[in-house]
Amino acid sequence: MDSESLLQHLSDELDAFRACLDGDLSVPVEHCGEWTLRDLAEHLGSSNLWAAAAVTEQHGKHEATSAPRDPEEFLRWFEESAATLLKVLRTDPNTRAWTFHPPHTVGFWQRRRALEALVHRWDAENALGICRSLDPILAGEGVAEVFDTMAPRQIAPGRAQHPQSALRLHAADTGASWVYGPGTAVATLTATAERIVLLLWGRMSSSDAAFHWTGDREAGLRILAGPLTP
Repeated sequence: MDSESLLQHLSDELDAFRACLDGDLSVPVEHCGEWTLRDLAEHLGSSNLWAAAAVTEQHGKHEATSAPRDPEEFLRWFEESAATLLKVLRTDPNTRAWTFHPPHTVGFWQRRRALEALVHRWDAENALGICRSLDPILAGEGVAEVFDTMAPRQIAPGRAQHPQSALRLHAADTGASWVYGPGTAVATLTATAERIVLLLWGRMSSSDAAFHWTGDREAGLRILAGPLTP
């Protein structure tokens, strides 16, 4: 996806997440441990500021202060974190930046933050009982990021091993496909791009009826077990 599209998605997803914060912030967030919606919002806001500092300060050591406890101040703090991030990222995507994985450019953060906001917007809405779909093209970008960025990050420090065989994932709605692992794929998993990215980030189960398997399903499941994401 190009820089302009990613920035628009980032802005839209942050706005949608902010819209979830006008009610009860104490509701639990499934798939995020013991976090409440407020905890999730603090995480997203703090990581917005951390990513902005990675561009402006050229390092990954930024330590955000705790978010305000007052509800109104907390909402302003979140809105300001989003505005700060968007302001910093609205520049040439080839501009150099500190990143935790190549490429070391602003473009990395435009993509990463759009995808972070996408998944956590889903988390927030899911916590509130809201069922709204993910943009299929952006979801597909999220699938690609798992394989080109997140999985290698898991392998490098020994949290996961290189797959011994290959799995093909096919997005039935967009026609896009991804192959992860060496050689010819031993299995194929087919679903929408949205469901695939939610599966890879632990928001759906591979046993869900939404996923169609062909080939060696057990071998495919071993590859998915990775773990592919943090």
